[in-house]
Amino acid sequence: MLFAQGDPTGLAGPLGQAVIAAGLIVVIILAIRFLWERRNRR
Repeated sequence: MLFAQGDPTGLAGPLGQAVIAAGLIVVIILAIRFLWERRNRR
């Protein structure tokens, strides 16, 4: 990562990447559940 040196948030580190990955997974799971329920309601 080129921007790891001047990253004030720490999101370039392993912990920040794990948090971002977990957040993306949660969003994807919620989107799939929402669409699944909408599809089954028809």
